[in-house]
Amino acid sequence: MEKYEHSLLPKIEANYSEFTNIEKNIAAFFLRDDYLPGNDYTADSVCRKLYVSPASLTRFSKKLGFTGYREFIYEFQNERRNRRPDSRDTEIVLDTYQEMLTKAYSLIDQDQIDRIIRSIRSHRRIFIYGLGSSGLAAQEFKSRFVRLGVDADAVVDSHSLLMNAARLGEEALVIGISYSGATEEVIDAMYKAVKRGAETILITSRNDNTFHELFNEVVLCAVKKNLEYGDLISPQFPVLVLIDRIYAGYVRENNQNKQIYDETVEQFVDRYIKFDQRIDFENKDR
Repeated sequence: MEKYEHSLLPKIEANYSEFTNIEKNIAAFFLRDDYLPGNDYTADSVCRKLYVSPASLTRFSKKLGFTGYREFIYEFQNERRNRRPDSRDTEIVLDTYQEMLTKAYSLIDQDQIDRIIRSIRSHRRIFIYGLGSSGLAAQEFKSRFVRLGVDADAVVDSHSLLMNAARLGEEALVIGISYSGATEEVIDAMYKAVKRGAETILITSRNDNTFHELFNEVVLCAVKKNLEYGDLISPQFPVLVLIDRIYAGYVRENNQNKQIYDETVEQFVDRYIKFDQRIDFENKDR
């Protein structure tokens, strides 16, 4: 997958783990984007600032694909001149989305997706558990599949999670969403579902052996530090990518579901057309 635009700072970040300690010190300086007096970024000036040798600057630049420090600093200063004050925030957000998409692509297990699709198709009732941001993802999961005629219900508050156990049996499929894997209410409700004989699928970023032992499927989604707290982008994003992938496979394998979806959309469109016509009529009547 390509980045949205060629940018030097994300390239430094991507190579950070490959740098030596000295090179990491150089990288941190340019990532901070510190200004030197007189905008003097000559090799001598930077070496004095960072207490490194010219050879270290050269090795650092070559690891980024440049012929040497002179080429690197030319690109760095040119990019800085053309950068809007707020463009760095845009780059960070887009690069984070790109990182999560790349990780999601690496984690998707096609055989597992196929098993989940078969499970959704073979169960009479489907419950999706989630709280907070995971609850929003659960509601989106429900919304997508209800449009296809699937009997799905999102359970997104602690009280309902406790009560829902009474509705479970072998005919039920429970899909739990806990991005952190540490939402006690959701995990405990999943345990109860296991005891009631329901099939269970957990969507999480936490690869815990206990989950694999207890639940029928553990679907791993992309992870980034502090993402569950909404650090940079919406914490639902990695889960929604998985939901979209499952949904796409489900629709592709069953044309009847696509027909149901089309009919549902037509009903919504017809309703809004009639609403607009009524408003126009009332306005003219005035």
